[in-house]
Amino acid sequence: MTAEAGAKGTGPIPGPMNQGVYSISFANLPNEHVYQKPIWDTTLEAKARKEMETDMRPEMKAALDRGMAYSMGIDVKALNVTDMGAGTAGKDLIPVSVDQRLVDQSRRFTPWTEMFMRVTNFGITADYNRITAKGGGFTAGDDAALSERNNTSSRATKPIKQLYTVGRVTGFAQAGVPSYMMQGLQPTGTGTDSIGFGSPVAPNALQMEILVQGQAMQELEENLIWNGNSTTSVGDGEDGTEFDGVTVQQSTTNQNDIEGADITWDDVEETVQLAYDDSGHVTASGANSRTTTDLRKIMLDYFRVSPGQLGGTTGFGIPARIILETMQGPVPLIPSQYLTNTADQGQLWFLDMEYAEMRVLLDTTFQKMGINNDSEKFFLKKYETILLRATKFNAFVDNVD
Repeated sequence: MTAEAGAKGTGPIPGPMNQGVYSISFANLPNEHVYQKPIWDTTLEAKARKEMETDMRPEMKAALDRGMAYSMGIDVKALNVTDMGAGTAGKDLIPVSVDQRLVDQSRRFTPWTEMFMRVTNFGITADYNRITAKGGGFTAGDDAALSERNNTSSRATKPIKQLYTVGRVTGFAQAGVPSYMMQGLQPTGTGTDSIGFGSPVAPNALQMEILVQGQAMQELEENLIWNGNSTTSVGDGEDGTEFDGVTVQQSTTNQNDIEGADITWDDVEETVQLAYDDSGHVTASGANSRTTTDLRKIMLDYFRVSPGQLGGTTGFGIPARIILETMQGPVPLIPSQYLTNTADQGQLWFLDMEYAEMRVLLDTTFQKMGINNDSEKFFLKKYETILLRATKFNAFVDNVD
């Protein structure tokens, strides 16, 4: 080596040698770039990604030809994978490239968080009145004495409850964690057919933690909508900190208990009739996934329709895979992962959504906490409760096998 060469160093390595065989095969394409769309991929997401619209193989062949011609003129020392190590980060010549798509395998669908109308509530209790009985009209003869008939009304109240998720990110993690695409994470979505799970990008560790905690808040709300219990908590909170969900508020009103039997179409019709006879007009139904699957099989056999004819759109504009044709007309069925599949404990709900609402004192809010070490800590909070203002307008099949 000459003195001049030693002073200047070897300089940058030109051409395809920057990334070894990778650049010979893929030229300037970035890591994890989809360069050929699979024949089965017809999703809207796939169509939207520009890289899937281009077949890069002709350009790649040209790059390969150029790279091979270049490398034929260079003498280099032979290297192999054994010499360079197994690729463990920090000691070998082969870099470790981590996929920047982060998949949430713990995710849950949360469609019912979007099914209830959200109503502002001033104060820490949600109060309303309801007429429970009317005095009624009557007939009388000529010049009869007319006495008033009294109506009966009552006040109902539900306390607003506080929901939280808490996250913390150290300064070291904030500096060292790269950006990630949170694949299949939808912090404010539902996971229904119309919305699905989005894939937001988290540019840093703090944003990633906020997104994950946001989804955890949605999942908590979905659970409490069905199973919340103000006496014995079903979640991780202390007893008395949850609002009463649909199951507790409805109690045994218009309950069709089939005591562990398989569900039948007669159960569907008879249960909707219970709500109708109490002047309810059911507009949506929910069930555990196993009961939903059983109903789908029944409809295919009972009505002799093709699977594609079972679906439709709710009055809220959300498509449902199954529409139940009842004496009150079509009722969309939207399953929930928070209704149990345990044997003999399945449920099929019919709700009059006109009188079901989420009362909200404070919707999801981000709050930073004080800093007392090298970290950033925060919490998300919301204050709300569920109201079923007319439980007699609802009905449900209980204890389905």
